[in-house]
Amino acid sequence: MNATSWISRKVSDLFPLGRKGLLAAGTAGSTQTPTGSGRGATAEQASERPTRERLAASRRHRDEAMSPRMLRLVLDELKATIDPRISEVEGGRRAQVLIERYAGATAARRRDIWLLMSEMFMADTEKVKNAQAKFAAAVGTPDEAAAEVQYRRATVSPRRRLLQRFSVLPEGIRFLVDLRAEMQPCLKKDKRLQALDVEMEYMFSTWFDVGFLELQRISWDSPASLVEKLIKYEAVHDIRSWDDVKNRLDSDRRCYGFFHPRLPGEPLIFVEVALIDHMADSITPLLDEQAAASDLGRATTAIFYSISNTQSGLRGVSFGDSLIKRVVETLSAEFPRLRHFATLSPIPGLRSWLTQHAARMLELTPERERAELGRAVGFEPAAASHVLQALDRVESLDTKSVLRRWLLRCAAHYLGRELVDGKPADPVARFHLGNGARVERLNWMGDPSPKGIKQSFGLMVNYLYDLKRLDRQRDQLAEGKMAVAPSIEDMQF
Repeated sequence: MNATSWISRKVSDLFPLGRKGLLAAGTAGSTQTPTGSGRGATAEQASERPTRERLAASRRHRDEAMSPRMLRLVLDELKATIDPRISEVEGGRRAQVLIERYAGATAARRRDIWLLMSEMFMADTEKVKNAQAKFAAAVGTPDEAAAEVQYRRATVSPRRRLLQRFSVLPEGIRFLVDLRAEMQPCLKKDKRLQALDVEMEYMFSTWFDVGFLELQRISWDSPASLVEKLIKYEAVHDIRSWDDVKNRLDSDRRCYGFFHPRLPGEPLIFVEVALIDHMADSITPLLDEQAAASDLGRATTAIFYSISNTQSGLRGVSFGDSLIKRVVETLSAEFPRLRHFATLSPIPGLRSWLTQHAARMLELTPERERAELGRAVGFEPAAASHVLQALDRVESLDTKSVLRRWLLRCAAHYLGRELVDGKPADPVARFHLGNGARVERLNWMGDPSPKGIKQSFGLMVNYLYDLKRLDRQRDQLAEGKMAVAPSIEDMQF
């Protein structure tokens, strides 16, 4: 029997119900669909019985997607894919079959496969212990370096080999990225999946090293399929129409994306840039489809007003730092007059943070200012609930409003002082400050859209990329101090 016949026979045993096979078939009496809907077990509802216990059992529980026999068959097929006795070509054939069958699997049965990959492909604990002991004994001797290498080899799990087997196939990288994306919502509910998630993040950080990525400009002349992806993946300011996207690709704009050769035509991350003669303080004119294009001959400032990651399966793999640096280099070469590189960014975590910490901010507020706040909101002394209720009418506050001044001070404190696990509390601040930028300016009603009001009371912020200070400010953040302009520091409590 040749290899192709062998794997076809094995697959018919493993997937006895045709092309979609057991992975797509529901449990007895189930109306389960390939997306996991219906009355069968779903990815969120699947049994919590330990995987090893299920593998050793003879019968399945009512809510389990696969019977013990089916689970053992799938595990055998996964192991057979990385059998050291077979060739790379044969291993690839077996991996291809699994990819095809997985495509028709239900959500619950995909989750069972994730659990097998996560829990049943760990490094050999005895080999790890022995290698660790040899390394410890070799410390300080000429054998130390070699022992350290052997120890690292012992800790490499078969799981990594399994991922590598899939990755070499033409569609293998796409398959793995999509698999991890689908798995993300389940991670908090099922810690058993974390080993697979961490392993995939590590492997992706290698496969998607910036040295392998190509920076491409996305323009109105790009293929329609690529422009459609720009519309689909825009995560900061929704694209409303073709006129909207055309405006963002106009002569005074630039849009760049990072691409990987194994995912052709698929931007991993992209940035939208406006080339103007000042630091923008509002997103409205930048998104105005009727506005005339700026004079590129007078452009001195590049405003990064939208940066969007497109692949949730690549969560944790950082492209942004390198993307911005490459874009700055590209723009500087094309437009030598450019002197300033800054963002116009949302503050997505501000409202939720202030809702939780308004009482603490009031305690930090000087007594005189607190009294003014009380008179402004009609309650003395002002409580957190009173101030937050008044901020629901934030659009109507005039320039002299004490409530407006207090909100700006809270935003300056949030962006310049609030840390979570040593990193900025706001996710966008975490990205830009982590890249070495500094908080430069707060902009009142920078985004008056419903989304902007909902997430940050309409405030936006400029992060400044001073190319001479990036490394210093990144080091500063590592020491727990965020880089902010003097005007922002003056606002803080």
